[in-house]
Amino acid sequence: MRKLNMEELNRLTVEEFKEAEKSPVVIVLDNVRSLNNVGSAFRTSDAFLIQKIYLCGITGTPPHRDIQKTALGATESVKWEYFDSSVEAVQILKKEGYRVCTFEQVDNSTKLHEFHPNPSSKYALIFGNEVFGVEDEVVKASDHVIEIPQLGTKHSLNISVTMGIALWDFIVKMEVLKK
Repeated sequence: MRKLNMEELNRLTVEEFKEAEKSPVVIVLDNVRSLNNVGSAFRTSDAFLIQKIYLCGITGTPPHRDIQKTALGATESVKWEYFDSSVEAVQILKKEGYRVCTFEQVDNSTKLHEFHPNPSSKYALIFGNEVFGVEDEVVKASDHVIEIPQLGTKHSLNISVTMGIALWDFIVKMEVLKK
């Protein structure tokens, strides 16, 4: 067994990425304060051919060197749009037919392993502020609130870790890899 070199990975060029059929998923970052987490959102979104990222509230926007440090160029491939309010972004997404899924710890949340997305639906996945989580108004406007179960002593996962787990789970369950 040997590691593959860059050429053997057969990754898309930025132009090919822009033309490729995207996964039926968008990401909404609700007041994410860390520019490194924003950059990670771009890089992870690139990895899973995500349609677009909605950057809301205090969430930083490209170009910024701290975003670029973790995005590694993904700000050039992944489309993004800024909204003053996450609620506004959610309203627009619902009008466009997206099912809105917030990742948050609330009573009566659905555990990620128990949630089964419909492969023929479009989803907006919302991730919140590192300290305060997703705004209450956004949680209330969501179609589903999903939680990643944890077994240790910490109260939450880093947003970039949560996003990676959530996107992988959705991509697998929606059978995007088979398309």
